[in-house]
Amino acid sequence: MASSYQSWLHGDKPSGGQHVTTQRNTMNPQMTHDIQTALREHFGFEEFRDGQCEVIENLMSGRSAAAVFPTGSGKSLCFQLPALLLPGLTLVVSPLIALMKDQIDALRTRGIAVQRLDSTLTADQYRDVMNEVRGGQLRMLYVAPERFNNERFREMILRTHVSLFAIDEAHCISEWGHNFRPDYLKLAEFAKLCRAERVLALTATATKQVLADMCRELDIDPACATCTGFYRPNLTLLTTPVESIDRDGVLLQRLRERPAGPSIVYVTLQRTAEEVAQRLSEAGLKAKAYHAGMQAETRAAVQDWFLETQTGIVVATIAFGMGVDKANIRYVYHYNLPKSLENYSQEIGRSGRDGEESICEMLVCFDDLNVLENFIYGDTPTLSAIRNLLDDVFSHEPQFDVSYYELSQAHDIRILVIRTLLTYLELQGYLEGGTPFYSSYQFKPILSSQQILDKFEGDRREFLLNVFRQSSKKKTWLSIDVDQAASAIGSSRDRVVRALDYLGEQQMLEVKVAGVRNRYQRLKMPDDAAALADSLYRQAKEREARETARLQQVLDLAAHDGCQVSSLNAHFDQALDEACGHCSWCREGHAAELTDRPALSVDEHLLREAAELRRQQPEVLSEPESLARLLCGVSSPKLSRAKLTSHDLFGKLAQVPFQEVLSRID
Repeated sequence: MASSYQSWLHGDKPSGGQHVTTQRNTMNPQMTHDIQTALREHFGFEEFRDGQCEVIENLMSGRSAAAVFPTGSGKSLCFQLPALLLPGLTLVVSPLIALMKDQIDALRTRGIAVQRLDSTLTADQYRDVMNEVRGGQLRMLYVAPERFNNERFREMILRTHVSLFAIDEAHCISEWGHNFRPDYLKLAEFAKLCRAERVLALTATATKQVLADMCRELDIDPACATCTGFYRPNLTLLTTPVESIDRDGVLLQRLRERPAGPSIVYVTLQRTAEEVAQRLSEAGLKAKAYHAGMQAETRAAVQDWFLETQTGIVVATIAFGMGVDKANIRYVYHYNLPKSLENYSQEIGRSGRDGEESICEMLVCFDDLNVLENFIYGDTPTLSAIRNLLDDVFSHEPQFDVSYYELSQAHDIRILVIRTLLTYLELQGYLEGGTPFYSSYQFKPILSSQQILDKFEGDRREFLLNVFRQSSKKKTWLSIDVDQAASAIGSSRDRVVRALDYLGEQQMLEVKVAGVRNRYQRLKMPDDAAALADSLYRQAKEREARETARLQQVLDLAAHDGCQVSSLNAHFDQALDEACGHCSWCREGHAAELTDRPALSVDEHLLREAAELRRQQPEVLSEPESLARLLCGVSSPKLSRAKLTSHDLFGKLAQVPFQEVLSRID
């Protein structure tokens, strides 16, 4: 019997559905033998699952490849096995810290040299990992996408032989995907910069358009893209309309009436995760919350507990996700609506990875719509904010650096949106991004400065002495402006940074960094800044429309008058030939009856109070969108800085649709 890890990685039963691949490579006999030996000896399998062999053959033939497999179908084997056979480092990029930890723990039990770099590591652990990479001791290194903003990390990888650059959640590279992240476009650039010999793009959810974007941006021949079917015959998909007042009771009834088994309950907000977990615990069930706002140690403890339990329930935020290596999850409940069919597909895919029957039930409540829509509207900057941002960016010298945080605060645009807008400017040829760097370096001596200097001679000793002289002491830490120091001693910034890093790695200094700044080069000025601002604003509104449409697709699936599983698969261009027989529609013979979204009125007295507050805070609330955010409880940089998120009016109209509030303000 396969272990929990093996069941998740490789699977004991076929997933069913359609398998599409456009190329099959012929391997030399020795390489084929090596691949089969590695599969058997390191992973305990005699044969590959659907699609795995094609992807691995492409990679071992020196080609970049893409793999679109449903959640739990063994995507990770596609880079883990080649990593054992290729001569250099396999760099794995994944936004799921929980998934990194699970996979690494499992690989280490097989004697495979693998490490991760993420925010949970201590300074000593980080230093040890960096030393292992430099020493060529690792087969695989897992990192988060944000790690590439770290100039020390980038410099290290540029000096490393990267045989395979594997990118998980690669749909994030597509602006048309459900989770576009500008960091992912930078990954494509860095893969070329570090001369990675081959790239592997992995995702569980990609439409044809998104897959085409992935291949184009990562320079993957479409003939090397392998897609397997999304259909999972062991998953029963249920849809249950509920009122918010009844939702807890329905969830509790389901958990009690069904045979106990490991369960995930998905919610939207961190606060909801804590509240629901507490209510379930008070009802006598083994339930724990899990979300990004928890301490890393607490998250890890919950994750370890969940891996061991046979009846435990984890209440997790949708935004954070649970990349958990657990094959026998029997139930996935959506307490709150998923924000897209792509998210829904990934989240239900975490159940039944052992091939056994599992139930996925979505509790459909219209009260969830405002929260989900507010996330979308909160990310849409105003036209004036975009104009001010462009004025700021194009006022700099041709070569400049900026802090995303400072731009966010100055122009009332969320940081992720700032990065997205600047990425658009890069794609349109106005800017070229450079290597991010830290504006602040601090160090604390472990050895005295004299002891450190005594370990060096000649030019290196003189160089370090000059570096130390450029620092200033603040209590126990010394601070140094690296750019200013480099200029003062006639050196390059890179040499100063490398020296501090080396002393830190050798445990002569304890080094801290802060204040990421991002370099840009202006390639051209806009001919018409106002027209450019209008164009960027249209793009932001189009994104808003796409995201609200994705949310509507979830409701359409819930109310679909036909096989819901077939409809879900059709979204990914893989409709079933016949009804599945195990969704709500197939079981009950009719569509779910969803109630209409409740119509709520806006109190005139409250609007007058809001107008008075706007007169008192014209710098913050002059834009109608800003006032609507306040009333709907949508935070923004300006609202937070002005401490208006604690005002009595903040969130007073949270139950009213954002667009309705905005129209009343207008």
